[in-house]
Amino acid sequence: MPARLYRPNQKTPFRLSRSKLELFVGCPCCFWLDRIKGIARPSFPSFLINSAIDQILKREFDVYREQQQPHPWMKQAKIAAAPLQHADLDSWRHVFTGVKYHDPQTNFEIFGGVDDVWQDDKTKELIVVDYKATAKDADIKALDKPGGWHDSYRRQLEIYQWLLSKNNYSVSPTAYFVYANGNTDQEVFSKKPFKDKQGNLGFRVEIFPHHSKGLDWVDKLLTQIKECLESPQPPARNPKCEHCLYARARVGLAVEHLKKASA
Repeated sequence: MPARLYRPNQKTPFRLSRSKLELFVGCPCCFWLDRIKGIARPSFPSFLINSAIDQILKREFDVYREQQQPHPWMKQAKIAAAPLQHADLDSWRHVFTGVKYHDPQTNFEIFGGVDDVWQDDKTKELIVVDYKATAKDADIKALDKPGGWHDSYRRQLEIYQWLLSKNNYSVSPTAYFVYANGNTDQEVFSKKPFKDKQGNLGFRVEIFPHHSKGLDWVDKLLTQIKECLESPQPPARNPKCEHCLYARARVGLAVEHLKKASA
């Protein structure tokens, strides 16, 4: 059974989620503290509206999966594919199981819950799909800006591609975002004709691609993570990490107050 916290030179496989890989990318110091010492970053409320939209989209695409037909949005986007029917799809989608792979080089078991998988009509390659939701005035038709959350979302898709590839599936280098953007300019929230305690928010849905330029970076990332976890000391703080900046300021302030109190 994979251990929750890493022990240097351990022989049992160590389980790492896709989100933990992203944590390392964001701040190796926070990652080391989390996986070695069990000191996690402060939690924050879940995005329950986003999760609800994910569930609704999954149920809707499942209707077309059962029919082995493309969703009308896929037709509009001229995507020649259909939602994949696969015995393991429910497991691949589950956050605690996901698509998983044991990497023999690092002895890590990597896993991640994918939102959806389609299959190309001609090549039969698997197409990774991720659902996203937000509420912005501007239409979202691409995630192509360098850095920040755009990079994070693109890495997310590519890790899922990597996981499926490592499971010996033929995977398309093109993945897709299904992006639901809430309409903030509608006049009212209540339904018309008015019904007690019922409201309605419309969404503009865009489907657009992300083209992977290669997945070797994931293997390199795992090597870096292995080196990090085997180190007896945490890596240097990321100077841009808000959590590290807060922790450092808080400790400094506490020390200052203790000095004054003991003077």
